[in-house]
Order: sequence, then C-alpha cells, then structure tokens
Amino acid sequence: MPAFRPFRALRYAQDDLAQVVAPPYDVLAESDVHALAAQSEHNIVHVDVPLGGQDRYARAAARLERWREDGVLVPDAEPSFTVYRMRFTDATGAERDIAGVLGGLEVVDAGAGGVLPHERTTPKASTDRLDLTRATRANLSPVWGLSLAAGLTGLLSQPGELVGSVTDAGVQHVVERVDDPARVAGIEEALAADDVLIADGHHRYAISRTYRDEVRSATGRRDTPAEQTLAFVSELVPDQLSVAAIHRLYTGLPVADLAAALASWFDLVSMGMPGQDTLAAMEAEGFLVLVGPGAAWRLEPQPGAFDQVRSLDGAWLETALADVEVGVAYQHGLAETLAAVADGAAAAAVLIRPVSVAEIERTAREGLLMPPKSTFFTPKLKTGLVVRPLD
Repeated sequence: MPAFRPFRALRYAQDDLAQVVAPPYDVLAESDVHALAAQSEHNIVHVDVPLGGQDRYARAAARLERWREDGVLVPDAEPSFTVYRMRFTDATGAERDIAGVLGGLEVVDAGAGGVLPHERTTPKASTDRLDLTRATRANLSPVWGLSLAAGLTGLLSQPGELVGSVTDAGVQHVVERVDDPARVAGIEEALAADDVLIADGHHRYAISRTYRDEVRSATGRRDTPAEQTLAFVSELVPDQLSVAAIHRLYTGLPVADLAAALASWFDLVSMGMPGQDTLAAMEAEGFLVLVGPGAAWRLEPQPGAFDQVRSLDGAWLETALADVEVGVAYQHGLAETLAAVADGAAAAAVLIRPVSVAEIERTAREGLLMPPKSTFFTPKLKTGLVVRPLD
C-alpha cells in the first residue's frame, strides 16, 4: 500500500487568499492566466503557469525563491497534513461537503500497485510540467487521489487549525493544518490500509515518477522528498464525490455518416435540441444523445448490442466506432459542447452520462481501466493553498 507523508508546507502569509490562488493549470486559457496574474504580483500562476520565452521556467523558479526569502510564502514549523474541504451545491441541487487531506503521496512504479490509474490517458508530448518541476523543485498543483480504505472521512470530521478560506464560483474552499503527532499518525495509518486511485492528475503523477528517477540517479538516494508527490486524497464514497460527464466531439466525418455508423448499435430517435433537463433524463432513462448542426437524436442501445462491453458510455462509443475513421476530442460542459457543433469546430457530438461511484470502485478493484476522459471530478482543487518543496 502507498505511503502518505506529512511535510513542511509552504503557505501564503497573507490572509486574502482569493487574490493569490488559482484553478489548476490544465483548465486555464492564456487569457485566464493574464487575468489572474493581474490580480496580484504574488498570484500562484506567476510560478505555476509561466508565460514567455525559453527562460520562463528559470524565471518561475527565481520568483518562487524570492517569495520564500521575502516571507510571501512561509513554511510550517513542523511537518503537517492539510485538511481541505470543499462545500457547494452540485448540479442536482444537493449540498456537498467534500473533505480530503493534502500530503505527500508515495510515487510508485507503473504497474507496481498501491497507486492505481482509473482510466487510459491520452498521450502528452509536452514536457512543461517536468521542466517546471526541475526548475522550481516544488510540487505546485496536487494530484487528486481516491482512497479505497474506509474511515478517512471520519478521521477528518474534527476540524484542524484554520489557515485559510476562499469562496469562488459558489464553492467554499477551506484548509486546516493538522500537525498533532497522534492525528498525523492516524491519517498515515488509514491511508496505508488500501490502494489509492488517481481521479485527476494522471499526467502530473507520471511526471513525478520521472522526476523521482532523475533525483535517484543524481543522488543515489531513495529518501528525498521526490519519493512522494503533492496529493489531495479523499475517500471513495458517493457523498464525497461529484462526478460529471465528459462529452465527445467528433470531427472529420459528417453527422449523417456518424449516425449511420451508430445505427448498427443504437436505435436513433429524433428529438429537440438538448438542454440541462436532458442530462437528468439521460440518467433516468438510460440513453445518450447525438447532436448535429440544428438536430439531435436519442441513442438508445439496441438489446444485446453491448452485452460483451463494460457498461460505460465511453466504452460503448469506442466499440461502436472502432472501425470508423473519425477524430474525437473531449468537452465536459453542455453549453460548450453544443457551441462546438454550432460553430463548426466539431461535426457532431455525443452527450454521455457520468460514471457512477460504484462503477469507479468496481473498475479499480478489478484492475481495469476506463476509456480516456471517462470522468470529470468537480469542483477543481485550487492551486496555491499549499506548496510542497522538493529541496
């Protein structure tokens, strides 16, 4: 089972965290980065998403070091965990209170067990995160892990020392320091009892493995901070997760041809253009939706068509289109998905349903992988509430 360790967290000294924290780098457009950078000279995007020339990573590292020297970021006196709570109302109107813990999650070899991927990942040629890690010697954006061990939620029910709170887009992000040795040991023990499933941040975790191996090669040691990476770990239970669907955008094939290919597996029934109420109906009635320019169809699986396929919408579509030459991209927002079809960025889209927590756990226990972009965990964790030094 993976080790999960406390560390001396770097935290912002200022109280107004709203000016300095940011969403994770991989959901930010360049315009978002400029807007966040304009909020404060100390906003974390100056380090986490450096823009400019080939020296941008060196500039980010110098800035981070300057912030540490000037007391903008201050280290904890002792190794600690950070309880991280997210309170919000989800898309169904239900009140959510997600509680997890930020710490150093052991970096294990691919296939070694302990820390498990939950879906196949799409290739990423960019070395951006690795170059940034090498330069800054810090973990900035946490991986999101799901503990398969029972009991973590109960251990986090007692508040720690409040160190910050930010409310953004209807979500309250609260962080609390835990450095009491007995409580720290209890959290370590609980998370060592079972596997951790990566929910979000597969690429970040893979980069941590590469960086760890580089440090091992350079130092000959296996006891450096590079042996772990910054992770937020919550318990894999339904009331601790809000999982949204990631819809499919198709290019390179007219919608009529795509519909013809899907018709071998689904019954297509013409319908009006989908809205938010359609998403709830899809879950209740068990259908998908094909969207073309100005037209839409219910996709109702034909009896027996997917008997030999895992009951995942993404897997159904992969199977149905396995022999079809078509490009696929991914979009989690309904409005954004419909807009991509309307403006011609995509020839068609298929709206799919969120994966259930039960199916996520089942897949993990059986050691299987879901198709790429099967799940979209919300809300997104803030970057900058905690920085984990690697020096």
